[in-house]
Amino acid sequence: MAFDLEEYLRTAFRDKLRLQTVPVWDGAVLLPSTHLLLKRREVAEVERVLQSQREEFRQRMERLEQRQQQLGQRKDQLRDVVLKFNVFLKASAARQERALRRVEEERARAAGQGAEAAHLCQELTGLLQRREHLARRLRSLRGFGDYLQGVLARTEQFQDVPAMLAHFGVLAGARAALAQQAEAGQERLAQGWARLRRYQEEASSELLRTNNELTQLRARLEAARHEVLQGESCWAHVQSTATQKTLLLGQIKLAVLNLFQLATARLKVPTDMALEDTEAQLDTVLLCMQDLTAICAELRPRQMGPCPPRLPAATSMHPRRHGGARAPPSQE
Repeated sequence: MAFDLEEYLRTAFRDKLRLQTVPVWDGAVLLPSTHLLLKRREVAEVERVLQSQREEFRQRMERLEQRQQQLGQRKDQLRDVVLKFNVFLKASAARQERALRRVEEERARAAGQGAEAAHLCQELTGLLQRREHLARRLRSLRGFGDYLQGVLARTEQFQDVPAMLAHFGVLAGARAALAQQAEAGQERLAQGWARLRRYQEEASSELLRTNNELTQLRARLEAARHEVLQGESCWAHVQSTATQKTLLLGQIKLAVLNLFQLATARLKVPTDMALEDTEAQLDTVLLCMQDLTAICAELRPRQMGPCPPRLPAATSMHPRRHGGARAPPSQE
């Protein structure tokens, strides 16, 4: 606690007040009255610093109270009737509690004036001891002050030691900030390189996957083309075969029709059937050929040899169109 107060006083005298360095006089040279005046001046400076701190604390408390009041007003505007009523009840309870607390504080303050006076005496004694400690420490740090004065005299760039210390403090802070910025830049650069490598790996894997898919698609396309070519060749073969079969069927139908017309014209068989009924025409031709074979067999002498083989019977399911009583062989 003593060391903290010492550091605080030194900082207050050096940074805030910017007081000139008070030369240290030898105790044997100064008179007791002068020494007392110096001590009173130091105490007055300490009191002034404490008073400024109290004023700053009071202003901060006032600002905090104003801010709290503004927040309370905004909260009251946004809430509905029920919340307003609750806030009113809470505010009433808080005011009552604060009033009771102030009454208790006043009573405690009225009852504890003697204790406070004793406490103030103890604090005064502690402050006097602290002042003695500071004086001893000031005498122990006189060598450092002389060193700083020598540095100030050699540099001839600053007006006083606090300005020089402030300048070097600023330089140290700037150096630390630059080092921190450089470290942050290195970290960002490393992160950027890591992201770049990750993006490259992802792009490479994506490209490889795309190439594999493209190869598979090309293979499937080639297979489909091969299948299409095979299908086209098969279809062309089927078409050519169908054309040949159709042509052969047409030739057969034309030949059967010619035979039918010749047979019916020679034998004078009635032709009451459709031209497209090839099976019926073929049956008629076969029947005519069978009749002609039978006639030839009857007219040929028996000594000429065995009869020629008979034609096969008609296989059609159609009835004979020229049926009826056949003419005698002599008439035929």
